[in-house]
Amino acid sequence: MTDPTPAAVLRGAVDLSSLRNRPAAPSQPAASPGAPGGAPALPSLVFDVTDESFPQVLELSRTVPVVVDLWAEWCGPCKQLSPVLEKVVQELGGRVVLAKVDVDANPQLAQAFRAQSIPMVVALVAGQPVPMFTGAVPEQQVREVFTQLLQLAAQNGVTGTVPVSGEQAAPDDAAEPELPPLHAEAFAAIEAGDYARAISAYERALAENPRDEDARAGLAQVTLLARVQGLDLAAARAAAAADPHDVSAQFDVADLDISGGHVEDAFARLLDLFADLTGDDRVPVRERLLELFALIGDADPRVIAARSRLASLLF
Repeated sequence: MTDPTPAAVLRGAVDLSSLRNRPAAPSQPAASPGAPGGAPALPSLVFDVTDESFPQVLELSRTVPVVVDLWAEWCGPCKQLSPVLEKVVQELGGRVVLAKVDVDANPQLAQAFRAQSIPMVVALVAGQPVPMFTGAVPEQQVREVFTQLLQLAAQNGVTGTVPVSGEQAAPDDAAEPELPPLHAEAFAAIEAGDYARAISAYERALAENPRDEDARAGLAQVTLLARVQGLDLAAARAAAAADPHDVSAQFDVADLDISGGHVEDAFARLLDLFADLTGDDRVPVRERLLELFALIGDADPRVIAARSRLASLLF
């Protein structure tokens, strides 16, 4: 049986393949060896990145989440947001690093990230892009998104810490704010691979506060991970092909597609299934679609397109 890599929660369709294999620029500050099992030590948790040095950043993201701040000198909102990003990154003490991209000086990166407006903030987790937000947002919202990023990174096995050389990391009095107890329990369970315990913790957090969006997002993500654990892709596809109306078999393949980053394929499969069914048989398919829409993100264009088709099928 295979255990698919849970890349499902990595949102976005940014194509970085053209930038992966570029040689690193000689002028890029070299990283020094870090602690065993951790990321290399860096001169700073906040650093500039260029078209040429980007492959190093992709490689670093396999150990620690990298937040990419796309900005420009002429951009007023960028100057409001950047200090907030730097403050939060420093407080996290090496669990996240911040790579700053001047879009005017690095047009290939700007194009790869589809930076139609700035500031634009994207994360990299295990070499994959994760859209975060666009525009200057309040500090509290930045903190909430970073918390979700760390949860997502843990679910994908990216839990390293960067030791900082050459300058001091965040002072002790700027320690990372503690997670709420149930969130901390869920986070620890995810790191241990105990998805059932993580689900239970998030469910209890939602019972205490139904408006806890971090818990709701975390529950959706870890529920998917629990469902795909132990599934075999070939066997699931064979079962789905043998009976196109077998809802459970179609759900398995859709989950595996999401976990592999094939979001549009998963949506198309479930929407086709929904179109073929009638009456109450449609209900669980609609519920699963809504769950996956929330997981990927309501602003994602793939979700918007799938919602539109679902609405047309309903009415």
